[in-house]
Amino acid sequence: MYTVIYTRIAENDLREIYEYIAFELRESIVAQRQVNRIIDAIAGLDHMPERFKLYDSEPWRSKGLRVMPVNKYLVFYVPSAIYSDDMGTVTIIRIIYGGRDIDTQLNETDAEFFEA
Repeated sequence: MYTVIYTRIAENDLREIYEYIAFELRESIVAQRQVNRIIDAIAGLDHMPERFKLYDSEPWRSKGLRVMPVNKYLVFYVPSAIYSDDMGTVTIIRIIYGGRDIDTQLNETDAEFFEA
């Protein structure tokens, strides 16, 4: 069993997703449902978080960054075992709309989140 934690920037990503859908697209119910789907999918990372693939680009691949698709969004995270394969932490790094320039978005992410 893993503990799932969010970085400050990932929490901000969720807030921005909600605000864009709710205020720009004027779909507050859709916004809440989308954010709930993302949160529910992330909660499922507490079991077998390595089931999703490593992100293909460097330097993130070698740092263990994984990507989970949720609808049109991509959740980027790093699992780390503490004592065994059954215990550890999953750190949610970013949540990004799949249509954006992903590498640019990841480049704006603090390197400290990728350190073991």
